[in-house]
Amino acid sequence: MRKILIAGAGQSGLQLALGLQAQGYEVTLMSHRTADEIRAGRVMSTQALFHTALRHERDLKLNFWESPAPDIEALGVTVAAPDSHDPGPAHRAVDWLGPLDGAAQSVDQRVKIAGWLDTFAQRGGQLVIHGATVGDLDYFSRLYDLVLVASGKGELVDLFDRDPARSPYTRPQRSLAASYVHGLGPRPDGPDTGQVRLTMVPGVGELIVMPTLTTSGRADILFWEGVPGGPVDAFRGVADPAEHLALTLSLMERHTPWEYARATKAELTDSGGTLAGRYPPVVRNPVAMLPSGGLVLGVGDAVVTNDPLTGQGANSAAKCAATYLASILEHGDKPFDEAWMRTTFARYWEPVGRPTTRWTNTMLAPLPAHTISLLATAADHPEVAHRIANGFDDPSDFEDYFYDPEDTERYLASQTGF
Repeated sequence: MRKILIAGAGQSGLQLALGLQAQGYEVTLMSHRTADEIRAGRVMSTQALFHTALRHERDLKLNFWESPAPDIEALGVTVAAPDSHDPGPAHRAVDWLGPLDGAAQSVDQRVKIAGWLDTFAQRGGQLVIHGATVGDLDYFSRLYDLVLVASGKGELVDLFDRDPARSPYTRPQRSLAASYVHGLGPRPDGPDTGQVRLTMVPGVGELIVMPTLTTSGRADILFWEGVPGGPVDAFRGVADPAEHLALTLSLMERHTPWEYARATKAELTDSGGTLAGRYPPVVRNPVAMLPSGGLVLGVGDAVVTNDPLTGQGANSAAKCAATYLASILEHGDKPFDEAWMRTTFARYWEPVGRPTTRWTNTMLAPLPAHTISLLATAADHPEVAHRIANGFDDPSDFEDYFYDPEDTERYLASQTGF
């Protein structure tokens, strides 16, 4: 059976490794940390996998945490009114909740990645605990039929050249700060159901609140996305977890008081329950050449890195892994040459990567009037709210009505009769 090396053990790398392993491939997986080190470490991300991404995990029977993880049955959008400091609904310019056709779920990657690493090793996979270097891949490329890079950080990413035509931003567009907490209360003015809430504060940033399953059980994530240089861009240099949470809550009290009202008893899940940072969204050339002339193919975040504002990182990684798995299986014993690599990436890019990147980059910019009108209309027209909410599962649907003012006008007219 063919031998495949995967450098990087995140959502895409592990999902692909386990999928190939189940099909009898000889897979070597390189991870820079052990499962136990990941479990005991700091949170690595925020994540909510929607229906399609979860289906890919179910197809591979990797949905180990589906029962204990809280179901996310709806997605809500709020736009804060200008200079609003009151928790009442009158101080929210837009506020609605759209049901999801299939439940979403969030599982702390410390739980999932550690569990999948253990599973890969228990099933006989070759697991190498070592931070892969370019030199390592250059050597191993002679021994394997295919080498894949699934790491979004470190020197391996630099193998893949930035694609300027697909990467409009050269700097981070948000500062990111997440806190995993216990003790968050329900929204007093909304249904008592699992939901992701996205609150947009014009000129300031966004607050995302979602339920999750973490190392200590059910919890919630409070996630600030701050406009650089704005009041929420305040976490640089904050190393103490308690100070990080206190700052998070203080900013909620100032900018999203209706969310702060249910967070007054929030406590960190553990000392590793905070994360802060920033990075520029980027799309890279999916194929890289090693010093000796061997080729490697990038997977997931290694080649398409979007800002987490729209919650697409883990979803895109899962979809990319599923696409690559199908392409590898279909290829049989033929050589994994550059033409195959580029075709495989295109199979992911066109239906998933491109529309997801376009939507996320659009949401990072100040929203135009027709988009604000679309979001506002959803508050009074449930079908509009329903469609926008389910676009988080399939961002390609936004192509029909989200970007062009005339398309938006036609769609709203079809829903409102005006």
